[in-house]
Amino acid sequence: MSARIFMFAAIVCMVTLIAGVVWAEKNDHYPPPDAEAFWAYVTEVDPYEGWGFWPGHVGMYEGQSPHGAYLKFYANSVALKAIREGTRPLPNGSILMKANYAKDKKTLKVLTPMYKVEGYNPEAGDWFWAKYTPDGSALASGRVSGCIDCHKTVQSKDWIFTPPKSE
Repeated sequence: MSARIFMFAAIVCMVTLIAGVVWAEKNDHYPPPDAEAFWAYVTEVDPYEGWGFWPGHVGMYEGQSPHGAYLKFYANSVALKAIREGTRPLPNGSILMKANYAKDKKTLKVLTPMYKVEGYNPEAGDWFWAKYTPDGSALASGRVSGCIDCHKTVQSKDWIFTPPKSE
């Protein structure tokens, strides 16, 4: 009996591994549009704090609702390369991360990323949206209607409110 269980577990692991490899090859090694996988990617595989800042928004700056009183606006290398080259809309694999701080400028309240995934949600620019607590608990993720409804007003700007500024 235990040999059958072991064989079954081995087959399940192999299928999962193959599915992951197929996903990674198809999606240039980016995470799937899944809250847990995305969080692991931006905190362990390619930590967002090591990315550059969105052009013209270096360091902390004053924010507004629904985001924090103060923000840090990070962009991964895919997004930064595209924006510096004038490529719009941003390509698959682009990730924008707003770190939302309280008025004391020290307390990180939430993290709100946008992640471009080709074919994920064409009606909303193919963006995966999320809202995380600092410990990685997803308060919302996926096709988040509040994010989409707000960002819809800048649909013609690839759903991005904050225009890049020259550095």
